[in-house]
Amino acid sequence: MALLLAVSIGVLFAGGAFMLMRRSIVKLVIGLVLLGHAANLLIFVVARPVAGRSPLVERGSDALVAPFSDPLPAALILTAIVIGFGIVSYTIVLIKRIYQDLGTDDLEALTSTDRST
Repeated sequence: MALLLAVSIGVLFAGGAFMLMRRSIVKLVIGLVLLGHAANLLIFVVARPVAGRSPLVERGSDALVAPFSDPLPAALILTAIVIGFGIVSYTIVLIKRIYQDLGTDDLEALTSTDRST
């Protein structure tokens, strides 16, 4: 299972890096999303979750019984998902506005508007 997760993380990072090098802004956003998912999966795997063991102190006990799952990585991942969704939503609105004004989503064409002719 660990090998499958490691390969999945590697494929997501590689796909995200590949998409970041494309000329289209839409593909750039897809690359950022893939990198975000890869980072979330990496945090999840590094935390070594324990199946069926929640981090709750049972009634009548003073401490947690090992092994238990750490709740902090799950909270970090949920926060990252919400922030990532907000960034992607904002970026999609910006892409729509760029396409309406300039008629293209090609990054090379967008940088040509900065040059003096």
